Amino acid sequence: MKNEKNFEEMQILEQNLQNLMLQRQAFQMELSETELALNELNKSKEDDSYKIVGQLMIKFPKSKIVEELTNKKKILDLRLNAIEKQEESLSKNIEKIREKLLGESSE
Repeated sequence: MKNEKNFEEMQILEQNLQNLMLQRQAFQMELSETELALNELNKSKEDDSYKIVGQLMIKFPKSKIVEELTNKKKILDLRLNAIEKQEESLSKNIEKIREKLLGESSE
């Protein structure tokens, strides 16, 4: 009975870990796109640039777009760090449960 509960808990934790990995991957892609956009804007000699808002492309001062993208990058970095910490914690919990299960099955 105890083994079943531990096994179920481990499965739930593994599912949560997999979900976190998918979230991390999505945030990493978004971060890469943001960094690429920032690099391109920094290379640009123009004072203004265009930004897509809804279905429209609107002209904005380049500095405003760079500021927005820089803030977005900071937020994405924070989210990625938080997700990595959660992944680490979940992995440790999964390993503890796995060790319990292996210890109980060998008894």
